[in-house]
Amino acid sequence: MKPAAFGYFAPRDLPEALSLVSTYSSDGKVIAGGQSLVPLMNFRLARPSHLIDINGIGSLSGIDAADGRVTIGATTRQRDAGTHPDVKVQLPLLAEAISYIGHLAIQNRGTVGGSIAHADPAAELPVVALALDAQMHVQRTDGQRTIPAAEFSLGYLTTVLEADELLTATSFGVPPAGSGWCFSEVARRHGDFALVAVAVLLTLDAAGKVGSASIALGGVGPVPMRAGAAERLLVGEAPTDPVLRAAADTVGADVEPEDDIHASADYRRHLAGVLVRRALTTARARAAVAGNEHV
Repeated sequence: MKPAAFGYFAPRDLPEALSLVSTYSSDGKVIAGGQSLVPLMNFRLARPSHLIDINGIGSLSGIDAADGRVTIGATTRQRDAGTHPDVKVQLPLLAEAISYIGHLAIQNRGTVGGSIAHADPAAELPVVALALDAQMHVQRTDGQRTIPAAEFSLGYLTTVLEADELLTATSFGVPPAGSGWCFSEVARRHGDFALVAVAVLLTLDAAGKVGSASIALGGVGPVPMRAGAAERLLVGEAPTDPVLRAAADTVGADVEPEDDIHASADYRRHLAGVLVRRALTTARARAAVAGNEHV
C-alpha cells in the first residue's frame, strides 16, 4: 500500500516549524527520519493530512557536552550520536544501546528525537533515557518546558507531548567517574524490536560498594520502567554474585508484561531477571576497571 494523500511543509527554521505544528496540531505529523512514521503511513495505520519535515532546521541537529550533561538535538541521526566522541566517552551506555537499533541503514536515517517521541516501550533509546535520567526539551509557539524521562511516557506510543509541542532536544546526565554500564536485549531476530531490553548503570564508591544503581527495562509493560526494588537492594552493598542475583530476582515482581504474538508474559518476566543479572555482572566489571583508571 501507499500513504493517503497529504500536504507537505519544509520549514526553514524553528519558529516556522513551531507555527506549523500549532496550525496543524489536529491533523499533522512531524517527520524527520521517518523510520517509524513512514511504515505506518504505508499501511495507512497513520493518515496525517499534513507532514512537517524538520530535517532542514540546523538548530535541531548536533551534540553539545557541557556542565555534566550531553545534549543531543532531535534530528541528530542515531548513527552520528552513537559514534560521536563525546557520546562514546561520556555516555558509553547510550553508544552501546544505539548499536542494537535495527540495522545500519535504520541508524543512518533514524533520529534520536524521533525514537524518543515515538515512545515504543521496546525501543532502545527510551529505555536508556530513563536509565540516565534524561530530560526532554520541548517547545511550542508560546513557551518551552523540560520534561524528566520518568514523566515523558504515558502509555504505548503515547507521551505527555501536547499536539502543538515539538521535542527539540534530549539532555543526558553524564555518570560519575568510576561507573560501569551495560545495555542488553533479546530479540527474535537481529534488527527486531526487543522482547526485553535492559539498561544498567552502576557506580562503585571508594570502598568498592555500590554508591548508586540505575536499572531500566523495556518490553515489559506499556512504558519503560525502572527496577526500583533492585536498585534499592544494591545501594550500599558490595556487588557480590549473591547480591547481584538477589537484585535480579526482585525484577519479576516489578514488571508488567503482557502476552502477545511474540512472547508470553511469563517468558518476558523470566528474560527480565536473566538480562538484569547479566547486565549487572558486566556493569560491575566495567565499574571496577573504570575505578582503577581514576585512582
